[in-house]
Amino acid sequence: MVAIGVIGGTGHLGKAIARRLAKAGHQVTIGSRNLEKARETAEDLGACLGQHLPFGTNGEAAKDKDVLIVTVPFSAQAATLMDIAPHIGKAIVVDTTVPLVPPKVMRVQLPTAGSAAATAAALLGPSVRLVSGFHNVAAHILATDAKVDCDVLVFSDDVEARNRIIGLVGDMDMRGLSGGSLANAAAAEALTSILIYMNKTYGADGAGIRFTGLTNAPPITT
Repeated sequence: MVAIGVIGGTGHLGKAIARRLAKAGHQVTIGSRNLEKARETAEDLGACLGQHLPFGTNGEAAKDKDVLIVTVPFSAQAATLMDIAPHIGKAIVVDTTVPLVPPKVMRVQLPTAGSAAATAAALLGPSVRLVSGFHNVAAHILATDAKVDCDVLVFSDDVEARNRIIGLVGDMDMRGLSGGSLANAAAAEALTSILIYMNKTYGADGAGIRFTGLTNAPPITT
């Protein structure tokens, strides 16, 4: 069992990730800027799963955890990371941020640093074990028990941290794949805008990416 804080856990992606991880038997704490929203989300998920989920502010949820999963919009990324920074300790931080800039969310608009992952690295510093992932997963499908028909790319310069998160992806009944170094996260972040475009253009309900021909990769979940 892994102690996990889902930072920004009241949003669509945060709730979906928290639900799957809690269902897999991990100890999940819901964090939010708004304590009341954190409580409501934790109680709703707990009732659905038949278990108790702790909750707190983002800073409180970040304390004494093995893994922190940050699921906030790009506009809130910097403030959120600075909020939890004093509480990270030795935890692995998974940043899911995609640099979408409304209203043109179907157009790739990477930040000055090159990616949201690079922005997070600059904010948190080299001592933090930073991983980037979950950019291309449809939250509304992830929030159900349905099969998520896509791969989850995971990036980090810390190979051990990257592999641990790939293991958590497997616990969520998905296939996690190593995408290499943190710098490579820019490709997955950019791909999100393309998938949004594909959804609209082709009438899809959560288009995703599946990698083929990977002989030594983990099996696709059924």
